[in-house]
Amino acid sequence: MAEFNITDSIDITDVTCPITFVRTKVALEELDDGDILSVKLNDGEPVQNVPRSVKEEGHKVLSLTDNGDGTYELIIQKVGD
Repeated sequence: MAEFNITDSIDITDVTCPITFVRTKVALEELDDGDILSVKLNDGEPVQNVPRSVKEEGHKVLSLTDNGDGTYELIIQKVGD
C-alpha cells in the first residue's frame, strides 16, 4: 500500500448520508491545496457516495482501501478552487 503524507483524518462511521459527505467537505475546506485527508467510512452508501461526491467537487481520490471490517479508508487530496 502506498504511503501518503496524511494532513488530517476523520472518522465518519458514526453518521449516515448525506452527513457523511458534509463532514468530509467541511474537513477538506479546512485544509490547504495539496493537503491529504484520510476518511474512515462505512461500506454501503457512504463508500458509494462520498468518493463520487469528492470527485464532483474537483478533489482527487488517491486511494480507497477495504479495512476488512465493514469500513473503508478513503484518501483524498485537496485540489484548489
